This record gives sequence, structure tokens and C-alpha cells, in this order.
Amino acid sequence: MHILITGGAGFIGSHLTRWLVEQGHTVRVLDNLSSGRSAALGPARSAVELVVGDLRDPEALARAVAGCEIVFHLAAMVSVVESIERPQAAYDLNVVGTVGLLQAARAAGVRRVVQASTCAVYGNTERLPVREDDPPQPLSPYSATKLAAEQAGILYTHLYGLDVAAMRFFNVYGPRQDPASPYAAAIPRFVQALRDGRRPTVFGDGLQTRDFVFVGDIVQALWAAAHAPGAAGGIFNVGRGEETTILDLIGTIANVLGVPAEIDFQPARPGEVRHSRADVSRLTTQVGFRAATDLPTGLAMTLHE
Repeated sequence: MHILITGGAGFIGSHLTRWLVEQGHTVRVLDNLSSGRSAALGPARSAVELVVGDLRDPEALARAVAGCEIVFHLAAMVSVVESIERPQAAYDLNVVGTVGLLQAARAAGVRRVVQASTCAVYGNTERLPVREDDPPQPLSPYSATKLAAEQAGILYTHLYGLDVAAMRFFNVYGPRQDPASPYAAAIPRFVQALRDGRRPTVFGDGLQTRDFVFVGDIVQALWAAAHAPGAAGGIFNVGRGEETTILDLIGTIANVLGVPAEIDFQPARPGEVRHSRADVSRLTTQVGFRAATDLPTGLAMTLHE
């Protein structure tokens, strides 16, 4: 198949790109390389058509979607902290950029768009596990923009006949996740600190919980959503359906590395949720997928690659 991945040189995108190339598909990547790296594509780089361009550039979009049957839309501003610092940029990229992509995909006759969303749209919900029909309560420009992008996808499905599915990722981790960025996800930062003999920084008391899902499972969930008849116009949680406290997470990483788990506690940051756990029954019944990699297994694969 001919497939486009926006943000295909990023963390999740590069894993998806490599897997699709291994399966024999023709893959095009649209990435402005502001945070993604062409080197992340590894051995797949020579087989991939890389379009270096911005999601908000109509000409780059038209080139990127031409001839593609499926689009995986992963390009976005993904940091809560950065979105609070730069809210206008978050709306411009995550909302305006997504609408531009949907319009380009519609004009090019794309069969289905699978777009990345986030569990952050739920905010501090009182009921766990959270379900897709629970009321959204965005706490940051990041989560508000991803919710707006979801709604745009639903609109394009029902108004314009472009099949769009939105995947609400929970906390994704796995090999090659960059710990160097100031907006890096928790697991690579914790791993790097413990390997360097430093105390990992925890914002808050460490009793906040997250639903961690391995990047390999994310790749398979995206592929399943690209083909499932019941996915069009749908929104789906993608997680393990399990809660882990940050303290337990650090303890597990430290145990795998064989180092002590001493922690540097800092004040909680604004815009972050307290507890998170996915109800994954809709993904299971309508898409036919359930994440298979438990946290200890996924951490072992992450740490030992």
C-alpha cells in the first residue's frame, strides 16, 4: 500500500515507519524535522520518501498525500509544558494543521486517516477507567487542541465522507525515546537519570498514576484502526487498562538497572492530570485490538535495546 505518515521521523512515527517498510509497504514521511530526526528511521531511511515540510504548508501537504491510500497523522506539538508556554503555536499546528491535512486528504481521495490524539483530553476525571464517552475536561492548550482536532476528524467523516479515526494514546514509551529534550516524556528521563547515577526528578508526590503502553502496541493499534470497518468516525482509547504510580515506575526501572531508586521531588506542574487509566473495551470490540505488552516486559525491551 501507499502510505503517508506525518511526523514519521518522530518517536512513534519512526517506529511505525520502520514496521511498515518491513511489511513491504511504500511509505512517504512528511516531517519538518523540528523534533524528529531522519536518523530515527534507521535501515528504513533508504526505502522511505522523506518530504521535509511543514504541516501548515498547502504545497507540501499536496505533495505528501498524492497517491496515498492511508494517512497516519502523528505530527503535532505534543508537550503540555510547551503548549502552555506557546498556546498560539499549539493551536496553529495541532488544529489548523490538522484541518489542512484533512482537506488535502479529502482532495487526494485518501481512503482513511488515522490521527493521534491523547488521554489528556479527559483531564482530572473522577471515574476510572475513563471511557471515550466521558466528558472531556482539557487542562492545557495541548489537550484542548487535540480535542478540537478529533472533532474536525469526526466532522470530515460525516460531512465530507473522509474516513477518519482518532486514537487517544495513553502514556507511550519504548526504545529510542529521546531523553534530551526539555519536554521529554517521563520514562526516558528517569532511565537516563538512573543510568547516570542521578536522582530522577518527580513533580508532585509521585503517587499520580499513568497507563503506560509500549510503542510496539501503538504501532499495531494504528494499523488495525486503518483497516477495521467499525473505526471510521470513531475515537478509541489506546492503553493497557492498568494504572502504575510514578514511584512504582521508577522502582521498576531501578530494579531492572540494578541501581537505587532515590528521587528528587519538585512541586507539581500546572496542567497535568492526577490519575489516568484507559477503558479499552471499545478498541477491542470495534477495532479488534488489545495491547499485549505488560510494563515489565516493555521496560526490559526498552532498556536492553
